[in-house]
Amino acid sequence: TYQGEAGATGCRACSPGDFCPEGAAAPLPCEAGTFSNATNLAAASECTDASPGHYATTGSTQQTPCAKGYFAVAGGLSECTPCPGGTYQGEAGATGCRACSPGDFCPEGAAAPLPCEAGTFSNATNLAAASECTDASPGHYATTGSTQQTPCAKGYFAVAGGLSECTPCPGGTYQGEAG
Repeated sequence: TYQGEAGATGCRACSPGDFCPEGAAAPLPCEAGTFSNATNLAAASECTDASPGHYATTGSTQQTPCAKGYFAVAGGLSECTPCPGGTYQGEAGATGCRACSPGDFCPEGAAAPLPCEAGTFSNATNLAAASECTDASPGHYATTGSTQQTPCAKGYFAVAGGLSECTPCPGGTYQGEAG
């Protein structure tokens, strides 16, 4: 309890998210990384640490789960950490991040893998940007999210790299080899 007025005849209940030491003239907030919805706390040590996968700001009445793309490996934290580039987290309240999938890239704080763009590919699991996907070579193509490039079929060609499809040979010409 606390009392902020002189000459008072009673004390006020402490507020949720706060604690009130003996003789308090005002409630004090639970520290960042802790929370409480109780109204009778007398010390900061009585506030509850946020659980792993959660955080609590100063004066919180409850812990908050980390958003998708973020994590908290330990308890008692005031904020969550974004998943590093090359990883993602699709669940709220996570304690870690997942490796990106082949054919995809994952920027910092990703909630889901993003596919390599058409004309590019990758079989790596740690890409953080679309620019890290590899261009398909001349004579090959790659569709969106490809893990490898594909050679052009007989009768088709790709004169440049980074293409999403091969071009059919025009009438009067042929291509008898794949790629």
